[in-house]
Amino acid sequence: MKWDPSQYLKFDRQRTQPALDLMARVPVAPAGRTGTDLRITDLGCGPGTVTKLLHDRWSGAWITGVDGSGEMLTEARRMAGLDAVEWHEADITKWAPVDPQHLIFSNAVFHWLDRHDVILPRLMGALGADGVLAVQMAANHQAPSHQAIFDLAESKTWGPYLAPLVCREPVGAPKEYYDLLAPLARQLDIWTTEYLYHLEGETPVVEWVKGSVLKPFLDALDDAQRERFLADFSQTIAAAYPAQADGRTVYSFRRLFIYAVR
Repeated sequence: MKWDPSQYLKFDRQRTQPALDLMARVPVAPAGRTGTDLRITDLGCGPGTVTKLLHDRWSGAWITGVDGSGEMLTEARRMAGLDAVEWHEADITKWAPVDPQHLIFSNAVFHWLDRHDVILPRLMGALGADGVLAVQMAANHQAPSHQAIFDLAESKTWGPYLAPLVCREPVGAPKEYYDLLAPLARQLDIWTTEYLYHLEGETPVVEWVKGSVLKPFLDALDDAQRERFLADFSQTIAAAYPAQADGRTVYSFRRLFIYAVR
């Protein structure tokens, strides 16, 4: 799937807040390391927004940004002040660092990936002693915004084109991740947070999902089909997320966090 950084970054502030919240849980000196002794990977770095936050907090650290999208990495390379960051285009499901990492940070990636039961333990094994795995993933697939996409994609009209793309539960329950990682971690914290985003614009929830969960469905359609699908979807979303008295739209979004220390 080709990503559109400009569409994704329309809600950059809201998409970045969970990364800041997760970063606040990480010690100032992960694994007891600072400066050039600290190795950090931003796994699924996208357009580099979070990479810059990591760079600013841990100045001097060896930072690597890894993403499977060449379009996103092109945008990341334009980020001011990140000349020292190494960028790698790689399949995240197979990626492994050359050297043990002190912090592997992954924001808003894992809900796109299969086989969490394989990838997460492998990442734990890629950490050095006392290294930290910090992960945030969207867990909002039961929300009206997502269910409307899935229901339409499986409808009589759109099923022949889109039904194979539907994945209603890409993220497991918190207990599943605890059972998976507890044997591998000396410290493990798992929690969920529900954010209430106050979005502006005529159809802000539609614009939000166009940059994420809706994109592979739109990419599978031709121009005329895409226009009809968006019209059907927008009608459903308008009823599910009405504008408030101040003109803004409240969008409730659930996210799952994992903080594990090896």
